[in-house]
Amino acid sequence: MDQIGNVLPQVLKGAASQEKGEMARMDSFVGATAIADLIKTTLGPKGMDKVLRSSTDDSAAITVTNDGATILKSINVDNPAAKILIDISKTQDSEVGDGTTTVTVLAGELLREAEKLINMKIHPQIIIAGFREARDIARRKLLSLSVDNSEDEAQFKQHLFNIAKTTLSSKLVFHDKEHFAKLAVDAVLRLKGSQNLDYIKIIKKAGGSLKDSYLDEGFLLEKEISVGCPKRMENCKVLVANTPMDYDKIKIFGSKVKADSMDKVAEIEQAEKNKMKEKVEKIISHNCNVFINRQLIYNYPEQLMADKGMMVIEHSDFDGTERLSKVLGADIVSTFDAPDQAKLGECKLIEEIMIGEDRLLKFSGCAAGESCSIVLRGSGSHILDEAERSMHDALCVLITTVKNKRIVYGGGNTEIAMALDIEDQAKNYTGKEALALESFAMALRQLPTIISDNAGLDSAEIVQNLRSAIHKGDMHAGINVQEGTVGNMKEMGITECYRVKEQALLCASEAAEMVLRVDSIVRCAPREREDPRQRMFQIIRQMPHDIHTHFQQFILP
Repeated sequence: MDQIGNVLPQVLKGAASQEKGEMARMDSFVGATAIADLIKTTLGPKGMDKVLRSSTDDSAAITVTNDGATILKSINVDNPAAKILIDISKTQDSEVGDGTTTVTVLAGELLREAEKLINMKIHPQIIIAGFREARDIARRKLLSLSVDNSEDEAQFKQHLFNIAKTTLSSKLVFHDKEHFAKLAVDAVLRLKGSQNLDYIKIIKKAGGSLKDSYLDEGFLLEKEISVGCPKRMENCKVLVANTPMDYDKIKIFGSKVKADSMDKVAEIEQAEKNKMKEKVEKIISHNCNVFINRQLIYNYPEQLMADKGMMVIEHSDFDGTERLSKVLGADIVSTFDAPDQAKLGECKLIEEIMIGEDRLLKFSGCAAGESCSIVLRGSGSHILDEAERSMHDALCVLITTVKNKRIVYGGGNTEIAMALDIEDQAKNYTGKEALALESFAMALRQLPTIISDNAGLDSAEIVQNLRSAIHKGDMHAGINVQEGTVGNMKEMGITECYRVKEQALLCASEAAEMVLRVDSIVRCAPREREDPRQRMFQIIRQMPHDIHTHFQQFILP
């Protein structure tokens, strides 16, 4: 039955259903705006946090965060448009590492404005065409607002520091943002232009306060040195392996061995020991003094290598092994028949250190000198988890900035400037496309409005003052949420990565376009599962008559 009560023919089979036209669009708009409204209160330096907990397990750990990607990844939705917004948030996070809330809120506001146009009987394709024109205008304006100071090393480093502070302003570490911004900038600059985050390891250790976090110029591994091995080694030649070293016990699965005496059992054990001894001798022939294995190492091979004065580290996790191989410049080997082909890692010193009550291994002077570790301290696991997410966002943004070189000013500066430019250009368009351009500009203006609202400010007055300042030519104007006024973003050091803004603009407009193209939602029926009892009854009915009669007395109704 349609919206006015007419009976429609049944085309789809079973539990499948279809929504058409206005109902489908309404479903999409409601889902998208609901997701945007869910996380828009986390936007800006004074955004609020969300508590995420399991709906089925009350004893499960909770997560306290204001990171858009973390929030959206943790919720299950059934609405197709809502899933599209969650996907663009994940894309934004993987591409540039920040702006996940911005891209979701912007897409939601674009769809909110598009809904108003559709209610005015404007065709979705006209709205899409207008949105595309507005996106191109905004992108050109954003590029003209960007600044490239990469030639001046000191000034570029200051810009990186300001970008890190701006990124961390909306995080849990806001009150110590200068300290964490310095950690992030120093870590990224050690990469010397490389974009490999594997060289930067983040370690969380409960205890102390957030300000006790520090950058260690070396690689830290959360493992211990095996018993009987030297606890400190200089001028290390490191062999990194992924091989089984637990064959000093009998392991014969799926077979039976009959022995008529204990002497025969002893011979089997001795054969296993000899086999392991040969393997250890091959390892020693590589002329290494440190052996790191991803898998377990049993006592016998461990003792043999310790007798040779080697340092042995067992059971390094997969992530740790991969990082170590890159940091030390070593190959991960599984066989040891060709010592001349195996590449050993190098570092000047390996030693045990204490952080709180935990022992860790520190690799100093590694072959890849870019490596470093950020040790996060805090009073609890929830604080440490959020601090880790904050540092990861800052590191990703800084690496993107080092690659792209361009920066823009924050505080709603770029959004208002793009909106004003779109409004000026819309005057040159005729027809209904001009309305779509104005709607795009309205959606962009909503971002600084939401930032002001989240800070408890008078958003209508502040956004209008900001529009007036930028219209008069003050291209450094932005919202000062601490004082509730329009301030100079250049003097305040509020800068952002150009690539983050550009990616958010593109992703949000493409997601809005995809949702606007939808005019029908088809929900497929779940796959029908055959009742095993019915199948059994069918088999019985196909049996000969006498057998069928016998079964009928007991099974068939």
